[in-house]
Amino acid sequence: MPEAFSAGGSPPSPGPRARGQLSLSAVEAAVGVLLVLGALASFLAGVPAPADERAALDATASDAATVLSVENPRHAGATRLAEVARSPDAFERERDALRRRVAAVLPENVLFEVRTPHGTVGFDPPEDVEVGVATVPTRYGDVTIRVWYA
Repeated sequence: MPEAFSAGGSPPSPGPRARGQLSLSAVEAAVGVLLVLGALASFLAGVPAPADERAALDATASDAATVLSVENPRHAGATRLAEVARSPDAFERERDALRRRVAAVLPENVLFEVRTPHGTVGFDPPEDVEVGVATVPTRYGDVTIRVWYA
């Protein structure tokens, strides 16, 4: 049964089982701190590495091959890759431009080798690294792009 107020009009003091309330601003502050710590933890954890490095490299090589296979040629041919596969003279003329274009298409941490029927552009891959490969057929022969992490 509830106790009546004393003559002074103030409520009686709470008993030993009385519970206090947590301040709403303290709850909001705690939620804010947890939110900030969660965001910070996600930035510190970073992006996980691909589960399969070879698959990631194959996708990178395929992306580069797709970009290069639809680009217009600088001089003759249906595409830029068909142009470099067309003849030894065309390959020699376009070798440096092809090297610059492939380097521009790929991420900075990826090295490459492009093989055509008339020569190779790029770098030799080390023996102990994973290599991604994509091949584009042209009317003058296949052009193969190999990529690996630097």
